Amino acid sequence: MSRARLSRCCYAVRRLLCRVSTLAPRVTATICVAATPLDFTNTGADEHACDPRKDSSVKTITHFIGGKMVESVSDRTSPVYNPATGEQTAATPLATVDEIDRTVSTAAKAFESWRHTSLAQRTAVLFAFREIAHRNRADIAAALTAEHGKVLSDAMGEVTRGLENIEFACGAAQLLQGQFTQQASRGVDVYTVRQPLGVVAGITPFNFPAMVPLWMFPNAIAAGNTFVLKPSEKDPSVTMLLAEMIHEAGLPEGVFNVVHGDKVAVDRLLEHPTVKAISFVGSTPIARYVYETGTARGKRVQALGGAKNHMVVLPDADIDVAADAAVSAGYGSAGERCMAISVVVAVGSAADPLVEAIERRIPQVKVGPGTDPESGMGPLITREHRDRVEAYVAEAAGEGATVLVDGRDSPVQGDGFFLAPSLLDNVKPGMKCYDEEIFGPVLGVVRVDSYDEALEMINTNAWGNGTAIFTRDGGAARKFQIDVDAGMVGINVPIPVPVASFSFGGWGESLFGDTHMYGPEGIHFYTKAKVITSRWPDPASSTIDLGFPQSE
Repeated sequence: MSRARLSRCCYAVRRLLCRVSTLAPRVTATICVAATPLDFTNTGADEHACDPRKDSSVKTITHFIGGKMVESVSDRTSPVYNPATGEQTAATPLATVDEIDRTVSTAAKAFESWRHTSLAQRTAVLFAFREIAHRNRADIAAALTAEHGKVLSDAMGEVTRGLENIEFACGAAQLLQGQFTQQASRGVDVYTVRQPLGVVAGITPFNFPAMVPLWMFPNAIAAGNTFVLKPSEKDPSVTMLLAEMIHEAGLPEGVFNVVHGDKVAVDRLLEHPTVKAISFVGSTPIARYVYETGTARGKRVQALGGAKNHMVVLPDADIDVAADAAVSAGYGSAGERCMAISVVVAVGSAADPLVEAIERRIPQVKVGPGTDPESGMGPLITREHRDRVEAYVAEAAGEGATVLVDGRDSPVQGDGFFLAPSLLDNVKPGMKCYDEEIFGPVLGVVRVDSYDEALEMINTNAWGNGTAIFTRDGGAARKFQIDVDAGMVGINVPIPVPVASFSFGGWGESLFGDTHMYGPEGIHFYTKAKVITSRWPDPASSTIDLGFPQSE
């Protein structure tokens, strides 16, 4: 991002904070997260949290139901922090069962008319939404930085990728076209249509509060569904901005709703008979829970879980290019990405020069507030999560890894939730720092002797979200893309997140269900097929025929 654009974004942060302070009940909220993008162990209790009823500087987030900001009746809340300062800025309500029921009822009522709205009208709303969001992208990025902590350039990148999904949804008229066969049998035509499911819900994580919701609701709404979003309670303001913008774009009341909560809210959405489908992104244990609970009640569920993404570097690779990629993909957004590279697999003679090159680059990563144009990496989402990530680094040496760079040795002034990059060498399967998803700025290097050993390591890992290979050998790259067990593969691309016209999803314990997120599979997930067989017989030749119909 250019210095000029960063300056504009910094101004937007200040403007947003003023806006939040003057529109206290109009900022909205989300779900629960601690170690991973979604963690139901967080019940809202926090020893550092303030009571918004006693502290006027702490704003109370609202729900967005039926096109209006609605104050919660719940007496339970979860704190929202500015991760760069450690200060609580808001409190997110944790919805009651009755509030969830009311929201679903509102969406169900809106579905009866929205499903019959023409595709031309639906896409017109989405086109307008895209333009409003694009025009206000600096405000969205500023809200991201203020509550998530990622640097403004990273926040702007997230917003841009989210806008691409709105643009894709604007092409729903093409994507919803069915098949048609004339004269399939004598005088008989057969064709298909895709119809909306009804009320669908999304449960989204803290790490991409703009992009991941935009993976879901534009496609769902374009297909004729109504939507209930349950975002992360850690950084809710982005969701509220999106709700305001799509309402301004002309979306009818009740088509898009936002309700905040914890496991109580999630369980009610999973159990509610009116909710026909659930989209989820978060940790693997919760993804499994959401999938099993939802499908047991007859719902469609796409549940994306955690990851341990490996980047293989072959001896023939350009070491400088590979080192740049490892640092960028490992430490970007403080490692709080489900597609972050957390393991570098150095093959043979590539190991020593690669590790040295990565270590040399780490001091170039400036850690600081996301609003500082000089910062390359911001804080982690909460104090508890920062402490958890630190524990992996603290235990690594005792497990046999070599701690080449310890992020704890480079503290950032202030009370923010900062942790500088760490680099671990000689990591092996069986160590906690290898076996578990850290979700922080910790990069582990595993040394292997051959390509086959690297491939086996990836394919025996429980997760299969994304992977990458760095090489100059086209044959090796082609073999890797065929043989590796992962849903998304990068060839000299460290973070192979598909563009909006393709679909996102992993294999193994990174995905529960058989439908990937957004793109063509997203449209498919939010619709059901109907096959219509049509004949217009001549009444004069009509007869009774009890035989089984046959094609003629």
